[in-house]
Amino acid sequence: MTQVLPHDCWRRVGASAALALISLSLGSPILAADEKAEARPLYNLQEAPESIRDLLAIQEALQRSLPRTRKATVGIDMGGGSGSGVIVSKEGMVLTAAHVSGGVGKKLTVIMEDGTKHKATSLGLVAETDAAMLKIDEKGSYPYVEIDKEERALMGDWVFALGHSGGFNKERGVGVRIGRIVRWADQTIQTDCNLIGGDSGGPLFDLKGRLIGIHSRVGASLEQNMHVPIRVFLRHWEKMEASEFIGEGPFAEKPVAFLGVGTEDREEGGVEVKVVGKETAAEEAGVKVGDAILEIDGNEVENKEKFSAGIKGLKPGTKVKLKILRDDEEIEIEVELGEK
Repeated sequence: MTQVLPHDCWRRVGASAALALISLSLGSPILAADEKAEARPLYNLQEAPESIRDLLAIQEALQRSLPRTRKATVGIDMGGGSGSGVIVSKEGMVLTAAHVSGGVGKKLTVIMEDGTKHKATSLGLVAETDAAMLKIDEKGSYPYVEIDKEERALMGDWVFALGHSGGFNKERGVGVRIGRIVRWADQTIQTDCNLIGGDSGGPLFDLKGRLIGIHSRVGASLEQNMHVPIRVFLRHWEKMEASEFIGEGPFAEKPVAFLGVGTEDREEGGVEVKVVGKETAAEEAGVKVGDAILEIDGNEVENKEKFSAGIKGLKPGTKVKLKILRDDEEIEIEVELGEK
């Protein structure tokens, strides 16, 4: 439930404590209720409020945005961990952090504000910036938020962050924190919104409820937090939607193809299979200890190093044809690669 500021909060707790509950609107000045007809701004949008009227006007703006933004903010069960995300289309497209999605093609669970759970699949990600996208599997019409495609937020502007701190808790609900943009770079927004574990992947809004970023890294102190600007998602939208792993970075590992054999070099060329792992792609395809692998998809295997590089460069699920020498007879085996 959103907390409402009592009219004597300024006197009782002081400006800074009261300000910890509310924020400024972006894009246009906020007006006091009795001044809307005159359309006169209360104060500079990048300065602190100076009166209880200012605080009440700010609170009103925040409360207008909260109902729809909270409905679209979701918890994400990673199967061993939890994070947050936000729905950005009625079809159930979700933006989150790459270290929350965990990779491409991962099975996750999205938890709505009322506790309803939906299965979801991670799509593409941008490894360097920690941006990721996933899609709710079940077709339906989902609550969603507006993306600020015009990038109206500025340095010093007040913003608010939502997230499921410490994991989803229906009774507690979505956490609401406010702060200011203290640094803005091409691939990073830094704010002093108070975030903790579990908030990762959650949304950062202006007070008109427009999505401007996704929480990425919680700082060493609660006032030093990094967010991925929405421009990063827009820049790579089509590739992410097509489930591409973009770049290399510290937040998620690119899926690695896995055959499941141990090999040694042969003097005659190729590699000899010394071990076949149980329940691996190699075992399922019928590869045996003692087989000599001579080619992968028509490409000659010169040695163990070349063989490993050839497999590593492929994606899990790729079907490859192995030319194998077995009992002095060349045979061909098709293998669908697994994931390491």
